Amino acid sequence: MIPHWKENDVTVDGARFHYYRTGDGSKPALVLAHGFSDNGLCWLPVARDLEAEYDVILPDARGHGKSQRVQTGEVVDHTRDLAGILQVLGLERPILGGHSMGASVSAALAARWPERVGALILEDPVWRDSAPEPEKKEPQPNPWFEWLQTLPNQSIEEVMAYGRAGNPTWAEIEIRPWAESKKQFDPNILKAAPSNWVWREIARAITCPVLLITAEVEKGAIVPAETAREAQELNGRVRVVHIPGAGHNIRRENYPAYMKVVREFLGSVSQ
Repeated sequence: MIPHWKENDVTVDGARFHYYRTGDGSKPALVLAHGFSDNGLCWLPVARDLEAEYDVILPDARGHGKSQRVQTGEVVDHTRDLAGILQVLGLERPILGGHSMGASVSAALAARWPERVGALILEDPVWRDSAPEPEKKEPQPNPWFEWLQTLPNQSIEEVMAYGRAGNPTWAEIEIRPWAESKKQFDPNILKAAPSNWVWREIARAITCPVLLITAEVEKGAIVPAETAREAQELNGRVRVVHIPGAGHNIRRENYPAYMKVVREFLGSVSQ
């Protein structure tokens, strides 16, 4: 963490949530919600580059980072959790940004409580249609989930080496926060009831400006061009920017292009 940044905990509905913050409330608030198995400090490069203009808040979601652990079978509502964090911190209509799970959570929050959000930046949210489950077929193992459950037996250096090997184009500044987030990850969340994000209903209900950042599905991105087009048709406030050459981790794989479109969007909604 940057030395002059702050970190603290807040309590929401009896649960403890950790967060990092670059400012003191004197600048416009920008809240960045991380993806599944990441933590708030996985936004380190973005927060560092935007802290001169924004008070950047980086919360750890439930079961992630230093936030509340998860009880087996617990129903986890990340959207309500994030809404509670905004309320406890006294943030009025901040800009919300998110990646993957965090983007879906931010969009759902804006749909459920439109008065609480000023604008949205969505980096490849989990906006896809669920495929029907084949009948009488055992669920297939998920190698990623299986690897996450081996982490207690790995050193931080081993996890960092795994991250470098699997993501050779990432800047080195990304690797340690990513690895630390994996060591902090609570595997009980894999057994928690999943969130139900019906993306079309969410996209239709949002009333603030939205930047939807997409990338190459062939490289692992989630949101295909047809989904992005449909989101725009459902809601004229949605602006779509496609970043070539990147997969699901758009900002980590093409950081200059990502920051260019984010800064342009922030400039348009901050005027």
